[in-house]
Amino acid sequence: MASKRLQAYAASQDEEMSVDMSPMIDLVFLLLIFFLVNANMIVVKMDKDVEVPVAKDSQKQEDKNGRIVVNVYSDGTVKDANGKMTFDSDTDLINFLQEQKLIVEGFGYKPSLHLRGDRKAVFRHARRVINCASKAGFSDVKFATYQVKQKGY
Repeated sequence: MASKRLQAYAASQDEEMSVDMSPMIDLVFLLLIFFLVNANMIVVKMDKDVEVPVAKDSQKQEDKNGRIVVNVYSDGTVKDANGKMTFDSDTDLINFLQEQKLIVEGFGYKPSLHLRGDRKAVFRHARRVINCASKAGFSDVKFATYQVKQKGY
């Protein structure tokens, strides 16, 4: 009955009925904010002081979730992704990796070590990091390399 009254009132007016879009716009903005807040930004930090080696058979890694980045410099120094923490002893590195592993597992991802070794670094420095990662419970180690599609490589 109320709809007949509304139609009768609208018929008596010379204006057409229109839909108020304000609630729809509010809903769209709320959904947009919801998805922006819940989105995960995945950023793999790269230190420009580490010259990553070139490998002709390297592959681009698609899954960046769960990466824990450790940099190995040419002089054997081992630092975190930001370059703020230096790991002089194996216990410091193992503790750091265990803490990061717990954080990554808390987000529901499988943790993996992303080892960025300088091309001039001796392999024993990278081996030290791999051994520490093994003691910290890592089973997945990824080496950073550049992919080159040029002749001679």
